[in-house]
Amino acid sequence: MGIALGALVFLEPWSVKPLPVPAETVVAGPLTRVLAVNGRLAAQHEVAVRSRVGGAVLGLGADEGDSVTAGQVLMRVDPAGQLAAVRQALAALDAGLVAQAEAVATLDRDRALGTTVTRVQLDAAERAVQTATQEVGRLTALFDQAQITLDYYTIAAPISGMVLDRGPEIGQVVDTATDLFRLADLTQLVVETDVDEAYATQIIPSLPAVLQLIGEAETRAGRVSFVAPQVDQVTGGLAVDLVFDVPVMSPVGLTVTANITVDAQDAAISVPRAAVVSTEAGSVVYVVESGVARRRDVVVVPWPAARLVVTNGLKPGDVVIVDATGVTDGLAITVNTPAPTAVTPMGGFVGELD
Repeated sequence: MGIALGALVFLEPWSVKPLPVPAETVVAGPLTRVLAVNGRLAAQHEVAVRSRVGGAVLGLGADEGDSVTAGQVLMRVDPAGQLAAVRQALAALDAGLVAQAEAVATLDRDRALGTTVTRVQLDAAERAVQTATQEVGRLTALFDQAQITLDYYTIAAPISGMVLDRGPEIGQVVDTATDLFRLADLTQLVVETDVDEAYATQIIPSLPAVLQLIGEAETRAGRVSFVAPQVDQVTGGLAVDLVFDVPVMSPVGLTVTANITVDAQDAAISVPRAAVVSTEAGSVVYVVESGVARRRDVVVVPWPAARLVVTNGLKPGDVVIVDATGVTDGLAITVNTPAPTAVTPMGGFVGELD
């Protein structure tokens, strides 16, 4: 009995054992902060071609996948009705010109008669010429408009590029509200993506980026070329375009992974995300001081990464508990492994390209 009691006293099971915790020693080192996003290839210049007139398709001048030049005929719509309108306008104009010639001839004859023609008769002849001239002007405008409209029945490519989509078939009746062709200049491709509004203020044009097309192992250098001036109120996303430093030729719509370099520092302090505890007052970490955990207020840069940049509250040499789960201020602790030196990775954030 006495031996058992002695062992119990020696072990002191009622005493609180220090909590073993993993920790690392803070050092400043080079660090790159990147934002990983997915986007899709799109043509910088793309147009949807519609017809200005309705009618049946008589012929097609290009198919999906064809390369076309600006002004090349893409499609012809049956112009029979408009040709009739042109002929009608021309006939009306001819009649107007005849009436004008007769009015001018009458005026010349009245003037030649001199005093034998009354002033009233002469004024009437002059008004008749003026009216006929105005009518010719009106009929000329109608004829010109009929000819212009006739040109609409031949649909030409507004830009040089490739036909991505072709909707109509020969014999099909088209209207003015339907996209008939989609053309794109594939020599100037961009990556279209969205950035969450939480990071919108940190994305600016000219930021460098690393781009990787799906299915490829190689990466390509690029940069931010456009940042939308407003956030989409529905999605909470900010539209961003990126361009390649060296143009690529690939199908539009292809998925692209992009790492946008937002910040690069030669000497920055970072800690694992699990080390940071968010409170109503801000962010805190726990450092090891004389065998106990001490709460330390810190300022971190919120970022979707495994490590967070600390801009205030820590200094090189501090020993930080890397997993704050269950840790409280003043808790007796023991570092379960020798405190490792924190290596701040260059570009080592979650979501980066390998």
